[in-house]
Amino acid sequence: MQSTVMATFALKPWQCNSIAAASPWPIGGQRPCQSWWTRRRRQHTVLHCRQTHQHPGRTRNDCDEDGERRSNNPAGFHPSIWGQFFLHYSNPAASAERQIRMAQRAHKLKEEVADMIETSSTCSLPQRLHVIHVLQRLCLDHIFQDEINGLLKQIKHADVSGCDLHTVSLWFYILRDHGYRVSPDVFLKFKDEEGRFASNSPRELLSLYNAAHFGTHGETILDEAMSFSKKCLETTLPYLDPEGSLAREITCALETPLSRRVRIYEIKYYISIYEKETTMHEKILELAMLNSNLMQLQHQQELKTITRWWRNLKLQSNLSFSRDRIVECYFWMAGVYFEPCYSRARIILTFMMAIITIMDDIYDVYATSEECELLTECIESKMPERWDPMLGQDLPENMKIILQGILDTYQDIELKLEPEKKYRLSYLKHVTVDWVRAYNTEAKWREERYVPATVEEHLELSVRTGACHLLSCASFVGMGNVATKESFDWVCSMPKIVHSLSVILRLRDDLKSYEREQMGLHVASTIDSCMKEHNVSMELAQKKLKELIEVSWKNLNEEWLKSNKAQSKELLERIFNLTRTMEFFYKQDDAFTNSHVIKDIINSLFVDSYTIL
Repeated sequence: MQSTVMATFALKPWQCNSIAAASPWPIGGQRPCQSWWTRRRRQHTVLHCRQTHQHPGRTRNDCDEDGERRSNNPAGFHPSIWGQFFLHYSNPAASAERQIRMAQRAHKLKEEVADMIETSSTCSLPQRLHVIHVLQRLCLDHIFQDEINGLLKQIKHADVSGCDLHTVSLWFYILRDHGYRVSPDVFLKFKDEEGRFASNSPRELLSLYNAAHFGTHGETILDEAMSFSKKCLETTLPYLDPEGSLAREITCALETPLSRRVRIYEIKYYISIYEKETTMHEKILELAMLNSNLMQLQHQQELKTITRWWRNLKLQSNLSFSRDRIVECYFWMAGVYFEPCYSRARIILTFMMAIITIMDDIYDVYATSEECELLTECIESKMPERWDPMLGQDLPENMKIILQGILDTYQDIELKLEPEKKYRLSYLKHVTVDWVRAYNTEAKWREERYVPATVEEHLELSVRTGACHLLSCASFVGMGNVATKESFDWVCSMPKIVHSLSVILRLRDDLKSYEREQMGLHVASTIDSCMKEHNVSMELAQKKLKELIEVSWKNLNEEWLKSNKAQSKELLERIFNLTRTMEFFYKQDDAFTNSHVIKDIINSLFVDSYTIL
């Protein structure tokens, strides 16, 4: 019933049919890796017997030492906040009758809102812009893609010469957000000789500030607009009602501008703002709440599937050294694509994020340099095929089981792809091998206490160990026909947009974790390399790296706004969204490792629902 209900409303069947029809993993049905744990237990037994015969000198004390090491948590990661919550959680709204009522009401509202959007084509430019902006922030735009595209075709040719700063800024923001490279010269009329921009309210300054962050290299007026509006907003903020929506919007924008934020993470917040607006439309508000509930039901079922898979990795007995963050992995990847039609892609990407977390902790905090080398050799030699357990016989027992589980997961992913899409796994494995090789080199840097002489030298390796290249490739694997063989050739070549994403992640991570990592043996940071390269203090090095982050964002904007895009917008948006999630997780804290800071947002998105019917 769940899948049927979702198809009636939350999906656009003609748009997402190729993905939905793939039936990735049955929602609420059997776990995707049902046969895997049975296989793994047999292999564990075989491995144990082989090890006993091949290492007759191995004593009970050796086994006790292995067990003690396996139970250690050297990095002090806090335990899972969620445990198996979603495996057993039952949403009161999940009854078939309730879902049918919600879906039927949503379908009716959808038709009425679509008519309203079509009627708005004769409205004023500010009204049309407002409708698009509201639908996007309420995460309803994927439902009304045709209608919005129709409005965009009108709006891009609009004459904004007589409009106020807010309208011009919103026009510029929306069009660039949709990939139209409109000229920043529309802001010239607002700028005086002293570099100030004429504005009548904080709201106008906020709109200008958000618009300016879609700038690219050489667009000086946008740099000036950003600097001016930021100073004015910082000056104005203390005089606004701290509980008011405008003050909260300004505070959020100064932390992370709107173009760099993850919409689905803010959906509940924006619904609470929208329902208080004087321009609020009751049908749009009700539809947003219903859509949120319906998407939440699907997300809960996917979390059940993913939690079951994670449980069968036997985290407590084999992965005590690693971060137990499977719900946070799913939350992260929901920021890449939240829409129901991307269910399979979202599950696959979550699996990959969980694997990346395990491998990161193995190389970073658990394995010896010899074990890192051996693990890398195992993956290099056998990733294209079924892994031969004999190759890893010198690995600790838990690492053998983990490796087997990871490789079995790759096989299970391949089994869920249609025959004509199975080639995608060869690309994923290729990038995986490149990634673990980079990890192994980084582990050697740590052991040798090597500090790269320049930031550029550091990034040649560390953009790969951040795993953004792997995530970018993995984000295409579960998608429909829009992801072609040429798309995988492109993404595996580390194109500029993927490199920019990787740089942003690496620098954000280093800026946030530097002082903590100085407390123990850790690989040199880009901050260390920057200090060494320029002979500057830590503070100056951090400033330089923040400037490099801004350069990388401009590179991203350049790629997004190209008229001859390398790939479709649907694919590029995955990479753009990945970058937005990196900003979220690493801007204020390492919110993935210290996941208590995002517990409330996860609860709001995946547990709390609206009482409507």
